[in-house]
Amino acid sequence: MTATRAAIPGIDPTAVTPVPLVGADGVGSEWLPVHAPYDGSLLGSVPSLTPADVDRAVAAARRALDGGPLPQWRRAEILDRAAEKLADRVEQFARCIALEAAKPIRTARIEVERAVSTLRFSAATARQLTGDMVPLDASAAGEGRIGFVLRVPVGVVAAIAPFNFPLNLVAHKLGPAIAAGCPVVLKPASQTPFSSILLARMLLEECGLAAGYLQVVTGPGSVIGNALVDHDDIALVTFTGSPEVGWGIRARAPRKRVGLELGNNAPVILEPDGDWRAAVGKIRLAGFSHAGQSCISTQRVLVHADIADEVEAALDAAVRSLVVGDPLDEDTEVSALISTGERDRVLSWVHDAEAQGARVLAGGTVRPDGVLEPTLIADADPQLTLCTQEVFGPVVAITRYDSFDEALRLANDTRYGLQAGVFTADIHKALAAARTLDFGGVIVNDVPTWRADQQPYGGVRDSGNTREGPAWSVREMTEERLIVLAGP
Repeated sequence: MTATRAAIPGIDPTAVTPVPLVGADGVGSEWLPVHAPYDGSLLGSVPSLTPADVDRAVAAARRALDGGPLPQWRRAEILDRAAEKLADRVEQFARCIALEAAKPIRTARIEVERAVSTLRFSAATARQLTGDMVPLDASAAGEGRIGFVLRVPVGVVAAIAPFNFPLNLVAHKLGPAIAAGCPVVLKPASQTPFSSILLARMLLEECGLAAGYLQVVTGPGSVIGNALVDHDDIALVTFTGSPEVGWGIRARAPRKRVGLELGNNAPVILEPDGDWRAAVGKIRLAGFSHAGQSCISTQRVLVHADIADEVEAALDAAVRSLVVGDPLDEDTEVSALISTGERDRVLSWVHDAEAQGARVLAGGTVRPDGVLEPTLIADADPQLTLCTQEVFGPVVAITRYDSFDEALRLANDTRYGLQAGVFTADIHKALAAARTLDFGGVIVNDVPTWRADQQPYGGVRDSGNTREGPAWSVREMTEERLIVLAGP
């Protein structure tokens, strides 16, 4: 379909309507249309900018920083105001997310509410940002001197955001940067730019953030992303996306700070002594919410052989009960993947698993509206692509094991390491999992998809090299400056 979809509030949807670049002096002469993933309808367009536009945006950010950082109370005030205004506009932003990302409207509302929390935690971090005293007179050389550390902005931040959480993951970049006093040049995902544009407009026009402190640059990642990564006046790059792109950025910018939050193929272990029925109820959404397009979407379900038959039957029924369809429908729980190309890739992985002996219990087909049915795979060999790679689609694979040690080994047998879960009533097993599972987070008696926005969130190996959460992100976005006061 090519007809215009129902309007995104705040964005004029009429045939390829230009959306102005936020905060920079110029815009490109070409435009990129943005289509709804669910039905292909036209939502609007954004400028296809050039490296010269990036130069102008970074220069504006640099001028803002050179004018002196915002005082901490102003940073906190701006973030608090943004949280209040966003809380008043949940429906506006949720509809925007639902249209541009095909995220079911109920799930989109949750994302907006989480973004409110992210901004509030960022405001709290801005108020608490402080350095340390250094006991210089603990040595003879420091006698008569007072030492302390200031935290100062690291410089201009380049924020490269993903499509799957187009509001909250942007808030996780903008909020801490503002709290740290860093100007930001934001590149939203080309598939989902409007949530970022609405948030930026709100910050700039209604919350008191000076224009130089936030620029939004749109266009292809190969052009705009590379221009940001290569720019000499960018001090820090924060990127959320695929490992291939993320580590490429790290290699491309060896002298910059680069924070990477990348992929995962999140495992959950179900022990016979755990509440596996509760686990099934959680996996029903944790594996399929937003069509599985989350870095911590539950992907690998490792089930003890003693309970495997019951778990498979219960999960089969649970997955078949999911409501699939239009993201604007209040009943919808699963909708379209971000593109037909991604849908076809995921489907090919399902077919490959079936050809290698796995059983498709539910789903595995494309509906008449083009949406891939939520898919449940049993007898999944750990070496299947569905198990070794990040699916990023509505697919969950079940693998049986015979001992807890085997389950821990299977969970760790991955290039990723973001979050893992385990269901057990045995405290010794829970502690063994905490010590043994090589992941950034180990969630006991819940799915690995669980996240609180104030937690230190991040992974190891191919899952990244940083921890998000405002209090942790601000540390990365500030430099420690030692001040020494010598006596007369």
